Amino acid sequence: MIEVAIAGHGGPEVLQPRTVPLPTPAPGELLLRVMAAGVNRPDVLQRAGHYPPPPGANPVPGLEVAGTVVALGEGVSSAIVGDTVCALTNGGGYAQYCVVPAGQALPVPRGLSMIQAAAVPETFFTVWANLFEIGHARRGDIALIHGGTSGIGTTALMLCREFGICAFATAGGAEKCAVIRELGGEPINYRQEAFAEVVLAKTEHHGADIILDIMGASYFDDNLATLARDGRLLLIGFLGGPVAERVNLQKIAVKRAIVTGSTLRTRTTQEKASIAEALRKHVWPVLAEGRCLPVIHAIYPLERAADAHRELESRQHIGKIVLEVA
Repeated sequence: MIEVAIAGHGGPEVLQPRTVPLPTPAPGELLLRVMAAGVNRPDVLQRAGHYPPPPGANPVPGLEVAGTVVALGEGVSSAIVGDTVCALTNGGGYAQYCVVPAGQALPVPRGLSMIQAAAVPETFFTVWANLFEIGHARRGDIALIHGGTSGIGTTALMLCREFGICAFATAGGAEKCAVIRELGGEPINYRQEAFAEVVLAKTEHHGADIILDIMGASYFDDNLATLARDGRLLLIGFLGGPVAERVNLQKIAVKRAIVTGSTLRTRTTQEKASIAEALRKHVWPVLAEGRCLPVIHAIYPLERAADAHRELESRQHIGKIVLEVA
């Protein structure tokens, strides 16, 4: 089979197609014929040497795929050969075939194409685990989503709209702000407005009950200023740096704020399977009814994974970038 591996840490050019033997599913795993694979920020970080895969994970990039089950590992009863599924992988998605733990695979929702299905797992697992499980988002809450037109951002906005959560979202530029509004959010152009001032003014100084943050250090103080009393700040990215200096801890105490973070890749197979079951129960029926469908920005053939990374790194995309696998 063909896979696109990381030849050495560096720019997109280090992504190189190569021919390798087909993998064999271990007990509890599925072997998928991959039809499409999502491209995500963690892939870019891994390629650049900033996000090494955990022990035992496949070093080939690609954390989400859609495809057809072609073989079952010992003990698998949740799928049969021929099923079409989308799955959160433990790496290896940039390939014609990929093994995934059976508990991390879900049936392709009715009506979705393989391209759409491949754009679901990484962002929906991430948003559900953080916003709804860790952040305890509930109807009537006020949320602030940073990077509102990213894959994570568009997913979070659609799920907020679906479950009755008022969402603000940051973006740079009029076009991206228009997309946020179309997805049911209140846009904040961070190039022209201070997001803390906007959220506080428009919520009668209540602030945001939940903040989903991909920026980290550069936004930390303003995030604390934006939080409501008993608010939850969820750190899932560090585009603005990982080290926040001279933090006033009194602000956290006075607001009884919860500051936490998580990564998806280091969770156990059991934890990921639990998230999958929650999505099957709460979100899969919504997708099957044609709502909260992933926003697809661009599609590239597998062999042009480097170009897909260049587009993602340009930060001009809106929604997801997907590789189509022949």
